[in-house]
Order: sequence, then C-alpha cells, then structure tokens
Amino acid sequence: MSKMLVLNGPNLNLLGRREPGVYGTTTLQELENNLSANAPSGVTLEFFQSNHEGQMIDRIHRVMDEPIDGIVINPGAWTHTSVAIRDALSAVVVPFVEVHISNVHAREAFRHHSYLSDIALAVIAGCGMQGYTFALETLDQRLKG
Repeated sequence: MSKMLVLNGPNLNLLGRREPGVYGTTTLQELENNLSANAPSGVTLEFFQSNHEGQMIDRIHRVMDEPIDGIVINPGAWTHTSVAIRDALSAVVVPFVEVHISNVHAREAFRHHSYLSDIALAVIAGCGMQGYTFALETLDQRLKG
C-alpha cells in the first residue's frame, strides 16, 4: 500500500465555475471523487486545497511526519511565484509530480516559468483533469520501481 497526497493551490476550489473554457466544468469535489474511485490499485489518497500559501507550506511540512509516499501538486499561480513552496517540497524529500489543467506554455508569458519543474519527478500540463490521473500513475510506477 502507498499513500499519495493531492494538493491544489489557489483558486482551484472554484473548479467547475472559474473559466470553464480553460479549466472545464468538473468541480474540485468531482475531481477528488473520480481520483479516489480510480486510484491505482493499492494506493490511498488524501486531498488538500488552500488559497493561503502558509497553509499549503504547513501541509507540505507535515509530510515529514506522515507516511506519504508521493505528492501530486497543482500549485496554480504559486507555480510562477513561490520559492517558499519550492523550498517546502525540497525539504520533505518525497517525489512529486507538478500538474496543470491547462497548457501553461500556450498562455500568457508569465505562466511559462515554474519554480517547481526542475525538482519535480514529472510535469503534466494541458491534459485537463486527466493530468491528475497521469500524475498518480507516474508516481505509482516510480514507487513500484
């Protein structure tokens, strides 16, 4: 058995209502339900979403004292702004996959830079909600060796 933590950053609580042309109509709760129902065999999931950077950092820090084997993170806007989240992910020494629902490289220039990508196991962008599934499968395969 392995346990994975799925983290969602600012504004992702508005999935299904915020810019459906970019992010789709699936809500965060629907995404979490779908991921739980279709997680790789032997994988349990825990979910956390916050619009507050300090809360997200605190949640990442708690990984040091928990049996978390991998992290899927959609850092939202923090992708392009937060050295603090990068440092928190580096500190916990748990593999993580960075996920973006939209193709950030086809959007505004400021979205093209990520503070996390170079320390991530993988980066998945532009695959919609399916990107989260790809991320879980990537982590599962890595953990199984």
